[in-house]
Amino acid sequence: MADQENHNDNAPHLPDPAALTRSMADIAERSQRIVSEWLKRQSEEAPRPDPLNIASAFFEMTTRLMTNPARLMKAQLGFWQDYMTLWQHTSRRLLGMPSPPVIEPPANDRRFKYPAWQENEIFDFIKQSYLLSARYVQDVVRHVDGLKPETARKVDFYARQFIDAMSPSNFLLTNPEVLRKTAETGGENLLRGLNNMLADLERGRGQLHVKMTDMAAFRVGENIAVSPGKVIYENQLMQLIQYAPATTRVLKRPLLIIPPWINKFYILDLRPSNSFVRWAVNQGHTVFMISWVNPDERLAEKRFDDYMLEGVLAALDAIKAATGERLVNAIGYCLGGTLLGCTLAYMAAKGDDRIKSATFFVSMLDFRESGEINVFIDEEQIQALEEKMHKRGYLEGSEMATTFNMLRANDLIWSFVVNNYLLGNEPFPFDLLYWNADSTRMPAAMHSFYLRNMYRENRLTQPGGIVLDGVPIDLSRVKVPAYFLSTRDDHIAPWRTTYFGARLLSGPKRFVLAASGHIAGVVNAPETGKYSHWINDDLPDDPADWLAGATEMAGSWWPDWQRWITAHSKAEVPARIPGEGKLAPIEDAPGRYVQVKAN
Repeated sequence: MADQENHNDNAPHLPDPAALTRSMADIAERSQRIVSEWLKRQSEEAPRPDPLNIASAFFEMTTRLMTNPARLMKAQLGFWQDYMTLWQHTSRRLLGMPSPPVIEPPANDRRFKYPAWQENEIFDFIKQSYLLSARYVQDVVRHVDGLKPETARKVDFYARQFIDAMSPSNFLLTNPEVLRKTAETGGENLLRGLNNMLADLERGRGQLHVKMTDMAAFRVGENIAVSPGKVIYENQLMQLIQYAPATTRVLKRPLLIIPPWINKFYILDLRPSNSFVRWAVNQGHTVFMISWVNPDERLAEKRFDDYMLEGVLAALDAIKAATGERLVNAIGYCLGGTLLGCTLAYMAAKGDDRIKSATFFVSMLDFRESGEINVFIDEEQIQALEEKMHKRGYLEGSEMATTFNMLRANDLIWSFVVNNYLLGNEPFPFDLLYWNADSTRMPAAMHSFYLRNMYRENRLTQPGGIVLDGVPIDLSRVKVPAYFLSTRDDHIAPWRTTYFGARLLSGPKRFVLAASGHIAGVVNAPETGKYSHWINDDLPDDPADWLAGATEMAGSWWPDWQRWITAHSKAEVPARIPGEGKLAPIEDAPGRYVQVKAN
């Protein structure tokens, strides 16, 4: 009897036939509606052929490859030899003999962490076969003579996108974890996964917007972006938040934070435990935060100049009215740092000295080596983007998010495909991924100017290369003390590029390199004890020389920045309460603008 019970316990789970029938009927109805809506939009939009300009890049690569058949044959022979070695390895393992792997994934590759990828001979063979094929493809496309650098980058990038997409971990029949889950649930995981995929298609109106976190688990102003404060000023482009003090006395100079308008400001105020805003307030800063509007077609003609005039400069005027203090410290994050650099050059030309220190979080001023994002910024793609923006008046936030996700496809796309669609799991509640999904739009005029003048032509490095509000911008005229924080694994603002940008300014500079990436390396509260950072008081020409001479320090860089900024002025005044100055509070932080969704 006991054996019979154990046998029944181990039997595959079978879904309820009636429930399965209802689910499939619902799936069929939803699928038909999604396809109909998608086809209707396609007929209205008249898509461009090959909008990413991939075909011409791969045609050029193939043409070049054929001019050197010996190299291609050598690569194929090496791949064949590796494959034969893999067969021998697998044969030995099947016979119970130990055999070291022919190839192993990188230590940070999480696709093959499930034990069966190592323990089961067949799945080990599938994994290593894939890794050998991936290495072969990458070796071939990276060693093609005569390709233009722009074309070579594009071929390499999209070859890796193909390789990542074809990973055996992404398919039901070649993923041991998915197969086990399917057997245990009688296929219910696949049914749940199909429903998850349909929900993502519905949310994207026919385009797949992969859900990365439980979007219902977070509410801005309730459990994230909760630092107390008031909106004390607003215009068409931004609201200005003044945060409530946490100390009886505060530093005399207020602190203005300029976040990027590609994302929302609350990355610096996610939760109390990792909020840079709350930490800065606790250090005695009177913190002001710009909260950019999520623009629609009514702001299509807003320019980069407007973000300076109605953003940074308007904020400085409002801070003076709110506190009576003319001189401030300023922080710019990513694109906000690019704007801060431009504004400082504009102010230098105008004789305006209100910003007394400038901090740049992972910000590019020199775009010469701006990373893989350049794959999306050739002339053909910019023209296609401008056509699309001209029709709408803006760039849709989800399109920008997809571009950034492709830069880390395994982590930000395929891992969720496996979890949500194949395993049928709901994504884990994660505040950082909620923020990442809370995308913003870009006004057409501003974004076209930014892509062409910064990324495409790198005109900010040229004195007078760009003109804002009639003033030629020359970064060499900026003499205020500057703190540059970059991150070692940044795939959006590569640290070597931010280093070159730091050298464009003429004042005293401190360059600090943090571990991790564009977000985690910045949002790294000291209490976590995570990551490290490198410091070096010198600023040699070559960033490699800077790193060679740098000292690694444990933990967060935040205390280093606090020591740096207070070294320039330690003067204190009684704490300032939002609304006690000349500007009456408009509403509680985080304000209305940050609540506007892009979709």
